[in-house]
Amino acid sequence: MANYSVKVYISYRKGVLDPQGVAVEKAAHSLGFEKVKNVRVGKFVTLEIKADSVEEVKREVEEMAAKFLVNPVIEEYTFEVEEVKE
Repeated sequence: MANYSVKVYISYRKGVLDPQGVAVEKAAHSLGFEKVKNVRVGKFVTLEIKADSVEEVKREVEEMAAKFLVNPVIEEYTFEVEEVKE
């Protein structure tokens, strides 16, 4: 078995209001950063998984996303898997 590092990026789907993103954009503008547009704030989750293959890790991440990490009605996600060399 190998150890894998997983990074999961979760954000609101396009078209879903992101109130935190709106607040960050307004703050940026009030501080003089007028070029900032379309701010989206999301979640970043890191995991370490021990598994026999990258495919097994991907299946587990997909299952976790479906069961509890992501609300599929309003959120979408992507993830990266990297084998950890010890």
